Amino acid sequence: MELPLYTKEIRGTAVTQTLDYELTQDDETEDLFALLSEVKQNHPDVGAVSVGAIFSSYQGNRVQHVCDRLGLKMLAYLWHRDQAELLQEMVANGVDAVLIKVAAMGLGREDLGKTLKEMQPKLLSLHSKFGIHPCGEGGEFESFTLDCPLFKKRIVVDDSAVVTHVDDTVAPVLYLSIKQVHLAPK
Repeated sequence: MELPLYTKEIRGTAVTQTLDYELTQDDETEDLFALLSEVKQNHPDVGAVSVGAIFSSYQGNRVQHVCDRLGLKMLAYLWHRDQAELLQEMVANGVDAVLIKVAAMGLGREDLGKTLKEMQPKLLSLHSKFGIHPCGEGGEFESFTLDCPLFKKRIVVDDSAVVTHVDDTVAPVLYLSIKQVHLAPK
């Protein structure tokens, strides 16, 4: 997209776990505040933040809190969309995203790094069987977009490692720690 990339390691944790959020020291929300503060300082004309939240009021409330403090508008174009329909639209429109975290019954190590297109049948099956959210909106998984129609170049993962956060036989929590990437022509 030819936009500057800002990143920041999340050092905080979910200190405040209630639905509503108030400024809390060492909460992960304050890492987002610090990152967006840096963006706003370097680009004072930025007026909004687009988020991928679909149903998570927990997530939406935290982003809204940060935006309010920085005088930004939160844009949530996917809010309350049907997740099975949205997953199909993402796959059909060339969103190449891979699973980088799994945390639900039926998902495991073998699913990390797989694309949404590869995972779509399994995610829909798990939705039917166990009620998981097909887009991971209940925390069942997280994804990382490697390519989409908006990107000028695609992202290639050069180095990654699987990290076990919770070693549970029913619903392990695993994530793909991305160590190095590079941009490649489409």
